[in-house]
Amino acid sequence: MSDLLAPTKVDPLPAPQAAALDRDGYLLLRDVVPQAWREALRDAFEVGVGSENQWAAPRGVGWRHALVDLDPTVRRACRLPSLLAAAGRILGEPFFLCQVEGREPLPDAGHQPLHRDGAGQKAVAALVFLDSYGADNGATRVVPRPLDPGDQGGEPDEAASLVLAGEAGDILVFDADLLHGATRNRSGARRRSLLLSFKPARTRADEDACRAIRNVRMDTGEVFAL
Repeated sequence: MSDLLAPTKVDPLPAPQAAALDRDGYLLLRDVVPQAWREALRDAFEVGVGSENQWAAPRGVGWRHALVDLDPTVRRACRLPSLLAAAGRILGEPFFLCQVEGREPLPDAGHQPLHRDGAGQKAVAALVFLDSYGADNGATRVVPRPLDPGDQGGEPDEAASLVLAGEAGDILVFDADLLHGATRNRSGARRRSLLLSFKPARTRADEDACRAIRNVRMDTGEVFAL
């Protein structure tokens, strides 16, 4: 889709959700992926795992990675209204979906230090959970914005992090500058997810310049706006 076409209209978040997202820097959307899509999303993940040499750049050790961005059900999940509304709330300007891939922590692996995906950048990350997730199987932990020491130049504080828990069909949306990290998959239970990234439409040229190294195959031309 050409950027010359009108952006796709996104409805705003309900006021309580918008206030929580503004305050905390993240929002956990419960049970928003239709039940009828979930098995198809898991199938897309399994088909997309492939082999290590399908990736242009090495992937993280301790994770299963899946190429999924051409799957139609994955694309539909990336356009769920509440997900787009949360992304638009964080970005506050026209934006586009620049990447989606599948990730799963392997048994006894997956722990990440607290980090920021987009320190100093304007971006939104989201995780579409395809399995139940919690402290036993590598769930994501976040540091809510009021507890983030970054503005004061402090170091990440593990004690301030919250390990999230929920079910397949939930979506975690967060400012990419928010401290977060996966935990270790102690139980070995499946914990598949889709990892998405939204960025302002004005950054498209920079993102297009590195499409190949990021294994982006999908059309990223659609622009969304509140």
